[in-house]
Amino acid sequence: MHKLTLLLTMTALATASYADEKKRPWDVEVDVGAIATSGNTETTSLQFKVDAKQNLEKWENQYVFNSLFKEDEVSQDDGTSSTEKTAEKYFGSAKFAYLLGVEKSYLFGFGSYTDDKFGAYRTYTTLALGYGDWLYSSPTFNWFVEAGPGYFEGEKVIESADENLPDTISNESGAILRAATALEWKITDNAEFKQTVSVESGADNTRTVSETSLATSINGSMKMKVGFTVANDTDVAPGKEKTDTTTFINLVYSF
Repeated sequence: MHKLTLLLTMTALATASYADEKKRPWDVEVDVGAIATSGNTETTSLQFKVDAKQNLEKWENQYVFNSLFKEDEVSQDDGTSSTEKTAEKYFGSAKFAYLLGVEKSYLFGFGSYTDDKFGAYRTYTTLALGYGDWLYSSPTFNWFVEAGPGYFEGEKVIESADENLPDTISNESGAILRAATALEWKITDNAEFKQTVSVESGADNTRTVSETSLATSINGSMKMKVGFTVANDTDVAPGKEKTDTTTFINLVYSF
């Protein structure tokens, strides 16, 4: 991918009771989910995600890469059917959080890049700086918020009225205000609920992304995770949907 601007999405969710423990230099999770069907309906989908958190004395950094690929059996006008690609999306982000040492507050820098072959925007790049703080922190429940100004560039897809002609790309850019929140609830020793929401609002578009997930432990390093993501753009071209949703069941390996 060209001009992949790595982004951060959120700081490591450390609890107050662990403050005196030595931090692990890295916490890495790898998600893999795949579905394939054949017979009356043929479809193939693959989701892959890497979420790496770096823990330093004064910095907590996060690097995320996510990809989604999908093929479906599509009926043609002549009555035949063929397998066509219906989703191909790549997302990368990096966040650098400098700890202020005052009630878990921090300053952050964030960048993200999205390449979506079938989305309302072909590419979407954001950069932001700001301040974050923990609203609540305990051994079982953690919640933080962050916000700050930033900048975005996007390539909006305008579908051609003629199927034989390529789509038109409209370039957009400008200032945004980015806000994000995340909470983590450790329901039991083997079950964990997570909710993340980010909003990037500018004059041209407001992009909201939400992910809800529930993970259960299989063993010390393996989890099964089910979840639901929603991505919404307020300003899209005619013929494009404003909201994309994904439901997933992934196997997660932690190390």
